[in-house]
Amino acid sequence: MNKSFIKKLAKSLKEKREQRNLTQDDVGVNGVSRSMISLLELAKTDITVSKLKIIADNIGIKLKDLFDFE
Repeated sequence: MNKSFIKKLAKSLKEKREQRNLTQDDVGVNGVSRSMISLLELAKTDITVSKLKIIADNIGIKLKDLFDFE
C-alpha cells in the first residue's frame, strides 16, 4: 500500500464529503459502511475501485474527482 497516495486520497475524500455537508453516515451506504469511510479518511485502509465508485456516487461526484490532488 502506498501510504502517501492513501493519505492524499483520504484528504480528498474528506474534503469532498464536507464540501457537500455530508456525514460519514450519509456516505456510508449502498455496500460501504460508515466505519469504512472513517478508516479511509484516516488513511488506515486501502479500498477497491468498485467501492470508491460507490463512495463517489454517494457523495454525488465523479470517481475521477476523488483523485483531484497533487
